[in-house]
Amino acid sequence: MDLNLNITLSETAFAQEVDGEMVLLDMDSEKYFSLDEVGCAIWQAMQVNQSLQSVYDVMLDSYEVEPEKLKTDLLNFVGELKEVGLIATTV
Repeated sequence: MDLNLNITLSETAFAQEVDGEMVLLDMDSEKYFSLDEVGCAIWQAMQVNQSLQSVYDVMLDSYEVEPEKLKTDLLNFVGELKEVGLIATTV
């Protein structure tokens, strides 16, 4: 997985921000997921930006973090979201 992917949010995933955290409900699996402040920021960036590179750029501008660390963490996070069916990725 790399930053040259496009992201599509699942149409069956509903998100609600609560006290700085994001609660996600996947209607297909009926499972809830909770995202911390950074996860919430990534989810919000994915709602606006379809390319993973754009999400990376937004996060790099928003947080003081080493670029390689951000890339690794972002790709891992996206992989987890994809694994549970909350997003899909395409080239």
